[in-house]
Amino acid sequence: MSSQTPAKRTGRSVDTGKIGGGLKLLVALVGLMWLSEVIDTATHGSLDQYGIISREPRGLIGILTAPFLHLGFGHLISNTLPLVTLGALIAVSGAARLFQVTAIVVVIGGFGTWLVSPPNTITIGASGLVFGYAAYLIMRGLFNRRLGQVLVGVLVVMVWGSALLGGLLPQDGISWQGHLFGGIAGILSAWVLADDKQKTR
Repeated sequence: MSSQTPAKRTGRSVDTGKIGGGLKLLVALVGLMWLSEVIDTATHGSLDQYGIISREPRGLIGILTAPFLHLGFGHLISNTLPLVTLGALIAVSGAARLFQVTAIVVVIGGFGTWLVSPPNTITIGASGLVFGYAAYLIMRGLFNRRLGQVLVGVLVVMVWGSALLGGLLPQDGISWQGHLFGGIAGILSAWVLADDKQKTR
């Protein structure tokens, strides 16, 4: 008969279960975006009406649905790569943290977009969520005062900084409002979810 004893752990271990849960949630979010676009394409754009319709009460539902809707596969593909990359950096902290950041960015960023966008416009796409993820990663290390997280933030700025700044410039057919408020919501999420505030709670 064999016997087993708990292995002694030395140093800092990696919580693979936590990381795996975060990545599974990220895959589910991106998968829902792709499924929505398949359905939208098959129904000739019938889902696009559920985006954020500025300052219209019926457009408030778009705060929750707009990030999962896109204007064609080209639009979706352009958002998928940065969303997966930035989302994976957050998912390392677990599914709960990814869900919290996503919820704050979607709700706060979406409401700001609904409030400020030009009248009679519909905003769809996950780019506001991309800006929120990027802003969270850039600011997280500053609020937590962790060198590793600060370096991740610097890397995000180096890779996506120019694209992020360019996305804030007014351009036809692009919602700079969604980008701006997504970024603001990302900064807010970094502050709300800072280590010292979590310990206080």
